[in-house]
Amino acid sequence: MEIEGYPKTQTLKDGTRVTIRPLGPRDEVALKEFFLALPEEDRLFLREDVTRPEVVEGFIRSLGDDTVFPLVADHEGRIVGDATLHRTRHGWSTHVGQIRVVVARDFQHRGLGTALARCLVRHAIGIGLDKLVAEVVDNQNAAKRAFEKLGFVKEAVLKGHVRDIHGVKRDLVLLANDCSHIWETMESLVSDFSPTLGG
Repeated sequence: MEIEGYPKTQTLKDGTRVTIRPLGPRDEVALKEFFLALPEEDRLFLREDVTRPEVVEGFIRSLGDDTVFPLVADHEGRIVGDATLHRTRHGWSTHVGQIRVVVARDFQHRGLGTALARCLVRHAIGIGLDKLVAEVVDNQNAAKRAFEKLGFVKEAVLKGHVRDIHGVKRDLVLLANDCSHIWETMESLVSDFSPTLGG
């Protein structure tokens, strides 16, 4: 997948340099390794069981589908971050996108989550989306705070809407914000070196 402006080099807060680029067909093995290396607590509330090979294979097969914009962060040949922007092409929510960001444990709290989120927001604005939403489970307090720092606000709580990987039902919190407001908030966050999404 070739997207104008990518790949791009991003210097993290500690000086580490990573390459942010679109997910490609050759990334299948590295993406499987990335997800398998996530601690269970980081996988607990992911939408799908990313430890199953067929799930990642499905991600790769769907490349080129214009409803998903997938990015990865690469450090020395290893995927250390995964971010996707999801949209619908039909119906009443074509102006809304959903953002998902996952960062490797050893790259959290270094600014990578914010860097990936900025790329998704920039892309969302570029394709004409007006609003972004994020979903977090009720006890994902760190993720909730990170999105709130980006200007997202709670719009709804769906009781017992998700099951974690152990089958426990949890409430799903829907957070949302206008794309332009997110961009303004992110600009000020970067200048303040505040804590970031995914660390």
